[in-house]
Amino acid sequence: MAERFDAIVIGSGQSGPPLAVRLGKSGRKTAIIERAAFGGTCVNVGCTPTKAYVACARAAHVARHAADYGVHAGGAVSVDLAFVKARKDRIIGASREGVERWLRTAPNVSVFQGHARFSGPHVVQIAGAGAPLELEAPEIFINTGTRALVPAIAGIDRIQYETNSTILELQSLPPHLAIIGGSYIALEFAQIFRRFGSRVTVLVRGERLLSREDDDVARAVQDVLANEGIEFRFGTEPRSVEPLAGGGVRIALDGESLDVSHLLCATGRIPNTDDLGLDAAGITRDKHGHIPVDGQLRTNVEGVWALGDVNGRGAFTHTSYDDFQIVAANLLDGASRSADTRIPAWAVFVDPPLARVGMSEREVRASGRPALIATMPMTRVGRARERGETDGFMKALVDAQTKRILGASIFGIEGDEAIHTFIDTMTAGAPYTTLQFAMHVHPTVSELVPTLLDGLTPLQ
Repeated sequence: MAERFDAIVIGSGQSGPPLAVRLGKSGRKTAIIERAAFGGTCVNVGCTPTKAYVACARAAHVARHAADYGVHAGGAVSVDLAFVKARKDRIIGASREGVERWLRTAPNVSVFQGHARFSGPHVVQIAGAGAPLELEAPEIFINTGTRALVPAIAGIDRIQYETNSTILELQSLPPHLAIIGGSYIALEFAQIFRRFGSRVTVLVRGERLLSREDDDVARAVQDVLANEGIEFRFGTEPRSVEPLAGGGVRIALDGESLDVSHLLCATGRIPNTDDLGLDAAGITRDKHGHIPVDGQLRTNVEGVWALGDVNGRGAFTHTSYDDFQIVAANLLDGASRSADTRIPAWAVFVDPPLARVGMSEREVRASGRPALIATMPMTRVGRARERGETDGFMKALVDAQTKRILGASIFGIEGDEAIHTFIDTMTAGAPYTTLQFAMHVHPTVSELVPTLLDGLTPLQ
């Protein structure tokens, strides 16, 4: 007989734990189920470990360029990847343990470890170390996240390849790392391992990087990475792969082959929905495996919600956490929040970072609306000049009639922080003049945002 709960949360990513705690505090008897590591992708194989690696890679980069600032450390700079990994493991270990401890001590929350599968619309079976358990609840929340997509390349099952998860377990530097993919994950790892000391070759199927970004933005990112020694091959797609006798991988391309020590597949993510028993619950999936939801994150089955990457409405930690806030506000606080009104925003944590909110220039042009545009090179930003990091530029787009900000991109030092001046103004629904006339602190990157807006001209 199934054990009765008021609510069941499947998965402990960025939405699941805070939602389970809120549900428990509301008086609901709540179960949360995790089959692997607490904290989900972000804590274990995503944001936290990769940004720890970004920090180490930046330290190596700064050390190599110390003489540019009159600092002479002496000797060649090298990276101890085993030490870097151990540091990363300590950081994620503390975060993972913190999430688990939080859940296990939360009132009205029971933690179960094992693999959850639906056996009915509101019944979940848990397969784990012991006998299978069966839980039922009128409210169920799916937060099972995504995993790396491995491309269907001939021979891929015969080689040792890396994903965003496994590459974080390497103890020694790859002499030559090839990366398949030209988007966020691919570029972050490309710069990390190049700065660590590896030779890096990025294989891109299309003719440019970052297909979601404007051409000028993508080109600027490519130039920075290429200047650090990262090799790019565009318009190429691996035809097959095979193991090399002495270790490593041979990649067959059009008319040539590339021999490398390591291969990283960074071609996208797929949702963890194929083994949840969704058919037994009547929960639909789209052609990509995501669970379609409405603005309040409700699935097609009454009393079942899908949060985080699994619903296809944003593949970021911050969108997942916002999903939690939307569901909690609507279910527990009597609000009527909707993901339909959420303004998309993200960052690519190359160095310098690329951050964007709202519409791109390409999207604004396609909309046909009258608009204003302004750009400014980072060479005009005092903070950038003082740091000796003047790569990149800022761009803003404004609706010429409503004066509302349509979108902005910042590729440059501290752009991942400065973008929030745009995010907050857009969220408030305020005209661009609110930001233009604000007094910002000097010397910062954000202080140049009003000056950027002073230069708005009609988009031709």
